[in-house]
Amino acid sequence: MNPLETLFKNKLISIEEAVGLIKSDTDIIVAQCASEPQGCMSKFHLAKDRVADVQVFSVLTLKPYDFYMLPEMKGHFELCSWFHAAGSRQALKAKTGTVTYVPNMLHRAASDRLKVRNPHLFFGTCTPPDEKGFVSLSLGITYEKDILEKAEIVVLEVNSFLPRTLGDTQVHISDVDYFVEYHQMPPTLPEPQPDETALKIGKHIAELVEDGSTIQLGIGEIPNACALSLMDKKDLGVHTEMFVDSMMELYEAGVITNTKKSIHKGKFVCTFAMGSEKLYKWLDNNMAVEFLRGKYVNDPCVMKQNNKMVSINTCIMIDFTGQVSSESIGIEQYSGTGGQSDTAVGAIEGHDGKGKSIIACRSTARAGKISTIVPVLPEGSAVTLHRSHTDYVVTEWGSVQLTGRTVRERTKALISISHPDFRESLTLQAQNLGFI
Repeated sequence: MNPLETLFKNKLISIEEAVGLIKSDTDIIVAQCASEPQGCMSKFHLAKDRVADVQVFSVLTLKPYDFYMLPEMKGHFELCSWFHAAGSRQALKAKTGTVTYVPNMLHRAASDRLKVRNPHLFFGTCTPPDEKGFVSLSLGITYEKDILEKAEIVVLEVNSFLPRTLGDTQVHISDVDYFVEYHQMPPTLPEPQPDETALKIGKHIAELVEDGSTIQLGIGEIPNACALSLMDKKDLGVHTEMFVDSMMELYEAGVITNTKKSIHKGKFVCTFAMGSEKLYKWLDNNMAVEFLRGKYVNDPCVMKQNNKMVSINTCIMIDFTGQVSSESIGIEQYSGTGGQSDTAVGAIEGHDGKGKSIIACRSTARAGKISTIVPVLPEGSAVTLHRSHTDYVVTEWGSVQLTGRTVRERTKALISISHPDFRESLTLQAQNLGFI
């Protein structure tokens, strides 16, 4: 056994031993999404009887873990979520007192928390070490590597099923305190099948995307429909927060070439990835894809350096003045800000004056009972994107540009792409408010 193998073996501990490192009144930060250390997180609750006031920070926890789902965890553990998922929403509704939200811009998530205090523990995932003693953090370094460098203790779950991704993902085993082994296929996401409405929205979005554009595209039914509508474009590039299957498919179809990009030419740039098993295999040792830190990728000052930068995001609701709510329904926190504001600002401030921020949504919600275009956002709604940063808005009824327009012009434009069933009532409300 060579010295590197010996070093790695000496740092191997059990999941139970890793959980034993948790102390009271400390911060734990865990990796997000497909990088989630599920082996360790599923055992956090076992520390309950000996710890109190432990805060666990994460983005989009994929499983409803006992440490925050069980009411008896109150006072012992608290999930501090940068972006809510199904489990944290459920715990919030149940009023367990074990979940809270952390307002943030994604590119500052790590740096903002580090201003409060450094974490005691970081739990992440990685590939097995190579012959030089390096592991890859694989599917995400949005905030993970920044936190890893500041945490008192670093624990990584070694998973042989993870792809070895390239960019800034490499960490030497000497910089890790402990390893645990937990081998499983990383979490996947089913590819959403867009319906007729989503396909119409995707077509309207595609009409705004010029050949040679650099795009940021999220995941979900509408972004997937947009990707399908981009198949006739030429020489697109990608600078995105999240790498998804549709980007791989557009690359394989010759639509994405990354040759017209002004920075990182010839390369995909992303900060994390989540999708299918096929995507993970495709990303393994793929020189075309650079995983870089979220504080760089999502920094609007970096993003705006791209040629024809186009940011494509979705929302829950938008009001007549252009205020966009993408994370809450009234006072109820549904998801999070994520990178929407980062990417929207970066796009509209594009260095070449050709950047576009696109906000898309269906014109109705709750089976057509309510309009997503409203005079005023419901009381308590979080404004995810400031109205001064709202550029294009798209529904299945068309697209409008709000940049530089008055409230009167914005109101008329938004009503024109609202659902026909609501246009008369929206017009009347606008008149009563003095907007038109």
